[in-house]
Amino acid sequence: MTGLDGRRIAVGGFMHETNTFQPVPTTFRDFAEAGDRQPLVRGDEVLRCFEGVNTSVAGAIEVLRDAGATLVPLPWASATPAGYVAEDAFERIAAMIAEDLARALPLDGVYLSLHGAMVAEHLEDCEGELLARVRAVVGERVPVVASLDLHSNTTRRMFDLSDGLVSYCTYPHVDMADTGRKAARLLAETLARGRVPAKAFHQIPYLIPLTWQCSTIEPSRSIYAEAARLLGEGVASTSFTPGFPAADIADCGPAVFAYGWDATAVADAAQRLARMALDAEARYAGRLWAPDEAVQEAMRLARADPRPVLLADTQDNPGVGGTSDTVGLLDALLRNAAERAVLGVLHDPEAAQAAHRAGAGGRIVLGIGAKSGAWGERPVEREWTVDRLGDGNTVGRGPVMGGWRIALGPTALLRCGGVSVVVASKRVQAMDQELFRHVGVEPCECAIVALKSSVHFRGDFEPIAQQVLVVESPGTMIVDPSKLPFRRLRAGVRMRPLGPAFAGTK
Repeated sequence: MTGLDGRRIAVGGFMHETNTFQPVPTTFRDFAEAGDRQPLVRGDEVLRCFEGVNTSVAGAIEVLRDAGATLVPLPWASATPAGYVAEDAFERIAAMIAEDLARALPLDGVYLSLHGAMVAEHLEDCEGELLARVRAVVGERVPVVASLDLHSNTTRRMFDLSDGLVSYCTYPHVDMADTGRKAARLLAETLARGRVPAKAFHQIPYLIPLTWQCSTIEPSRSIYAEAARLLGEGVASTSFTPGFPAADIADCGPAVFAYGWDATAVADAAQRLARMALDAEARYAGRLWAPDEAVQEAMRLARADPRPVLLADTQDNPGVGGTSDTVGLLDALLRNAAERAVLGVLHDPEAAQAAHRAGAGGRIVLGIGAKSGAWGERPVEREWTVDRLGDGNTVGRGPVMGGWRIALGPTALLRCGGVSVVVASKRVQAMDQELFRHVGVEPCECAIVALKSSVHFRGDFEPIAQQVLVVESPGTMIVDPSKLPFRRLRAGVRMRPLGPAFAGTK
């Protein structure tokens, strides 16, 4: 690792995955009081609070500190995915970053932990705008490198205003800290060489459904394997961001980009990945199950194999802006009298409070879920037994949420017949078994585990499962992007693999 010998590197981040079709806005309070991640932090605490956490800023801090850099903290903020980031929230946090950056001058480099799919009420490309403001403070000569989420809708402006962008290459995201390390190494090498790397960028003209972007299945598995193989002398970094399709912006969609010290090799690597992504279009598809048929198939499979069947309630995934309270799959579990079944995590603060008032072992007649009123759904009213209560405070242990401190507020396990529901006061994607163990559920002992998640659950749950069924039940995160009411997408982009092209608006 190249020594940085006290060079001053600013480190911070601002992350949000914005579902512009989700009606619930993301406010400053959502960043300040985040429940499933570190809330907004500023000052020296930024350099301490991520130790041992699988997140990009933690990996970057580790590498830069070990290389002897003098680290200068910038604010770091992230919020659970939801609708548009409020103008006030973006401007307040961006102003904090610019203010602390100006106070830190002079600097030798800047590392930022970004997402790549943040959209504010007044800005389509929040990361591009943030990078522009960073450039306005530090100038053109200070190298700026950022790590990105795999679901980044990477824009030309982001690419042009930075000297390096490095994205996750796993989905489920098990390489978040490692991506921060890679970005930090690219920044260190840039400083050591005294020049910025050559770079190349391509956008891909079709949208990829989130569920089929998984890096452990084809075709993404082969694309990421090739991206790794292309690294070597002359090529320092290669990235493929399949995009976040629930964003009504011009630059929604996949992109590939590469960096290195041999301009020809970098251009060839980016071209190779772009060609693979174009050739893979027809393979970015998969079967979707209706709720009743999914439950019935899971019950059939459970009779022959003791391992759980996983039902991915992909369209109500709070990790991509879902309300986490739709009840289509819960209704199907109850309607089909499923046994040893559990669903989680259902966002219903009222139900959680009612369960705590009733106490463990109590029985309550209550309508749960559907409090957002989306999709015309109504709460599922039953007599529920309160099997277990929790305070919502736990720590992730799986490969995605490992080390994350989670604060869900009052939490409860409710049961009706053979169906149990984990109910929480804050929204969180079901991607770690500790969310269930916190209220006494051992997932491997269940026959059916229904998860409000799209892909991240696979990291911790798939190893214990016999099969995964992806369910098309009501929710804000429409699995087929061609069903989304786009208005701003650039003309000509196919709205699903081999699907219709967006014609633009008149």
